[in-house]
Amino acid sequence: MNVYESKTMGELVAGNSYVGRGIVIGKSLDGTKVAFAYFIMGRSENSKNRIFQEEGSDVTIYPFDESKVEDPSLIIYSPVKVYENNVIVTNGDQTDTIYDFLADGNTFEQALETREFEPDMPNFTPRISGMITIDEGDFTYKMSILKSADAQGTACSRYTFSYPALSGVGSFIHTYVCDGNPIPTFMGEPERTVIPNDIDEFTNEIWTSLDEDNKVSLYVRYIDLATGEAVSRLINKNK
Repeated sequence: MNVYESKTMGELVAGNSYVGRGIVIGKSLDGTKVAFAYFIMGRSENSKNRIFQEEGSDVTIYPFDESKVEDPSLIIYSPVKVYENNVIVTNGDQTDTIYDFLADGNTFEQALETREFEPDMPNFTPRISGMITIDEGDFTYKMSILKSADAQGTACSRYTFSYPALSGVGSFIHTYVCDGNPIPTFMGEPERTVIPNDIDEFTNEIWTSLDEDNKVSLYVRYIDLATGEAVSRLINKNK
């Protein structure tokens, strides 16, 4: 086994009916761009009743049909926010926690020490987070997962991964291994994946590889390291 092998996103998610929510962060193959993606999937009507909306440099999730909202607490949040030279990407309202901690001069890790997995027994969905820090024409990034330490949800285990930016290489973390009851939580370190130069190629590969019945929304952004110019793609299954 080659531990430095990077698989495409298609190879990592195609044929898996439910990987939940996912974050991908990395550098384009030509070394000129930051790339990140965030997607959500859903099994219940409440989870599928969502759309992404871009608001400046931030992204917010809203209900598609407000009359069908059952529990807004875990489905409505801002998965993407920018604070100074940091881009925050998460699967929950810990986006705001990280933003507020950075604004107060604290760190990504300190923010997440105050949070834990979601209280959705028996799944105890992990909170996954990422942060990109752009500096002097390059960047580094971090990823985190907050998981239940046992089947009863009595304690939280916290894991943080810190990465240099390598051309053509990305890291992919997601909430679940696959579908199940309860749904098995993601295990191990984030998976290495290939980051192409073209944002449309990357967007299309992720979207077409996600399970047709359970995919909900996808957001992708590329940032030019030399100019700071950002381009994005947003796909909502609900239209």
